[in-house]
Order: sequence, then C-alpha cells, then structure tokens
Amino acid sequence: MSQADTHLARSLRNRHIQLIAIGGTIGVGLFLGSAKAIHQAGPGLLLAYALGGLAIFFIMRALGELLTYRPVAGSFATYAEEFCGPFAGFVTGWTYWFLWVVMAMAELTAIGIYVRYWFPDVPQWLPALIALVLLYGANLLAVRVFGELEFWFALIKVVTIVALILTGLAVIFLHVGSFAATASFSNLWSHNGGFLPFGLVGVLLTLQIVTFAYSGVELIGVTAGEAQDPLRALPKATNGIIVRILIFYLGALTIIMALVPWDELSPTVSPFVFVFEKLGVPGAAGIITLVVITAASSSCNSGLFSTGRMLWSLAQRGQAPRAFATLNAQHVPAAGIHASAAVMLITVVLNYLVPKEVFTWVTSIADIGTLWTWGIILVAHRNYRRAVAAGRAAAAPFRMPGAPLANWVVLAFLACVTLLLWPDPDTRVALYVAPVWFAVLWLGYLRLRPAG
Repeated sequence: MSQADTHLARSLRNRHIQLIAIGGTIGVGLFLGSAKAIHQAGPGLLLAYALGGLAIFFIMRALGELLTYRPVAGSFATYAEEFCGPFAGFVTGWTYWFLWVVMAMAELTAIGIYVRYWFPDVPQWLPALIALVLLYGANLLAVRVFGELEFWFALIKVVTIVALILTGLAVIFLHVGSFAATASFSNLWSHNGGFLPFGLVGVLLTLQIVTFAYSGVELIGVTAGEAQDPLRALPKATNGIIVRILIFYLGALTIIMALVPWDELSPTVSPFVFVFEKLGVPGAAGIITLVVITAASSSCNSGLFSTGRMLWSLAQRGQAPRAFATLNAQHVPAAGIHASAAVMLITVVLNYLVPKEVFTWVTSIADIGTLWTWGIILVAHRNYRRAVAAGRAAAAPFRMPGAPLANWVVLAFLACVTLLLWPDPDTRVALYVAPVWFAVLWLGYLRLRPAG
C-alpha cells in the first residue's frame, strides 16, 4: 500500500461499536477494585459511582456532539487542535497514547498475576508476554478482527454481571439459597453505620477509584474513523452510557451489598468471587479469574488499537514521525501498532525485575492521562459551541444538554478528583510524573513545530 493511501476502513458495525462502548465501561476495577472501595465507603460507594457516572454522562455527550460534527479517527486530539490550538492537540494525542500504553502494561501485568491462579510456578512475565504477542498479531489484521475480539470479550463481562444481578434478585425476592435468611435491600441502610458509615468523607476518598473504574469509556471516540455508520452508531452508543452504568455498576454493587452486609466482604477478595462461592457456583473463583483475565485482555486489545490510531492521527498532522502515517494492506496503522507494542514490552522486563510493585506503579501513572483527556473533551466542546454561535463551525445533530454550565461543573469535579490523588502515596506518584511528562511534551512540540 502506498503512503498516499491514508484512509482507514469503515468496517466496524453497529454491534461492534455498542459492545466496544460496553467493554470500555466495564473494567477490572469493578471485579476487583470494588472490594477495597466498599471498605472505604460502605454502601455510600453507590453515591460515589452515581456522581462519577453523572460526570461521565456529560463527558460522553460532549464527545458525542463533537463526533457527529466530524467523525475522525483522531477524535479528541483532533478536536483539541481545532478548538483549543495546536499545542493542546499535540499534548492530547501524545498523552492519550501514553495513557493507553501504560494502561495496557497494567493489564498485561494483571494477566500475568491471575494466570498463576492455575499455574503458580509460571513466572509472572511469561503470560504477559504471550498475551501481548497474541493481541499484537490480531491488531495487525483487519479492524473487524479487533471489533470481533472486543465484542466477545465484552459479552463475557456482561453475561457475568447479568448472571449476578438476576441470581441476586431471585435470592432477595424468592428467599432461596444460602443468603436467603439475611439478604435484603435494607442491608444498604440499616447495617453497621447505615448508608454512610464513614460519612461523605468516605465517599470523597473513593472518587478517584470510581473515576478510574470508568477509564476507557471514551474509546468509542477512537472508533469514529472506522465506524460504518458513525452518525447513527456513535450517538446510540453514547446515549447508552448512563444506562450501562446504572445496570452494570450501580446494579451489580447494590445486589452484592444487599446479599452480604458490606463489612462482611473481604477487601482483598473480589466480591463477585465471594458471592458466587456462597451461592454454591462450582469453581466460582476460577470463573471470575477467567473473567478478570478476559477483561484485562480486552483492555490491552483496546490499548493496541487506540495507540496505533492515535500515532497515525498525530503523524497525519505532522506531530509524530511520518512513518506512522502509513497503513498496511488491511488499512491498519501497522507502524503505530509496532511502536506501541515495542514500548509495552517494557512491562515484561518490569514483571521480571519488580513483579510486586509494577502494577501499582503503572496504574498510578495512567491517572493523569485519563483526567487530561476527559477535561480536554469538555474544553474543546465548550469552544466548539462558541465556534457554532459565531458561524465558524456547523452545528451537530446530536447535542450535549446543560452546556456550558455542565462543562464547568464537570471540570470542577475532575479538578477535585485530581486533588484527591494526593492523600494516597500510591496515587500521589501521578502528581510527580505529570509535570515531567508535560515538560517533555513541551520540548517535543518546540522541536516539531517548525516541521509542522
């Protein structure tokens, strides 16, 4: 394929877009991270998830409006450049690339950890390497292969959560199973301190956990350049975000804490494993381990997909090496995928050298990238609305409600979450890394600007 052929193939069908959106909303954080969060806030965690979900709804509606204005593969980086300036576009593109490289490294580490449930003698780095090689190969094929993988990865997560919710409802209303005597929605407000056992402070301290559980939900924006019918599929997927959050997060956690009083759940054991084991599901721990590995594989798969497209988009605008602007015979940005996978190999080395620390290190560094991306979507949307009012841009058929007030309120929420990174030493490292990263980007921008 010639370098001049720079058109991505629009091969992602509506069902792919819908499941990619669901997969982006449901991560390892729900299956594992919710255990620690429950012990920090009790049933008040539901309030934290609701607040975070409301913020995500407005972020995604803002992104949806921008996507229907101009559905492009660069998505929020392209909109940042158009409505916030070239430097903002440069920072957003490279920061999103960095975010997904680091997130993929974290997920590869999770795969290495949880494969050892069945094979305890296998070194942690080996499953991570095998998973990276397999997903790397799949991403070099047609984009529809990525779509199919994400479709089935997401379906496994959805089936698991729906099974938990339906089984829990049967126990609560039909009084069957080992939880029958104690299962009740009243456990949410009448047990050991009530709904807010640690007050609003407990809710606030879990906001960063909750917010990052939603990381990846913006991935549908990266699919815009390869959606078959973006003006129909993208608004539909965006509108469904709040419903999915209500069902898969609030629904699942409500059922869990109704079945088992919150203080009887272990902070180190997945609440899904605990509940399924108590319900007598054979091999519950093994099933949830498989689901967690699937969720981690899904995230890594998304990382390879999004980083390749972001490097391609940056190269199209002269903000990355020109080699990344080419596509292979399958209309896939292979050069960007090669480079991203090569950087992700660092996680194999880290899993060999520091297997216990690596997961905490890489996940905390990804935090700032998520907050920046969501924030720039809101700022770009605000400036887009100003451009529409001034007649410099066409109005999109899909609009975000509450603008511009909603933009400012959600930006304030994201700023609060950023401040809440400081109290915890594990997440504080993100605030140390952020100024270094942005300084490096500024130097890179100064170097590339003359060529742009």
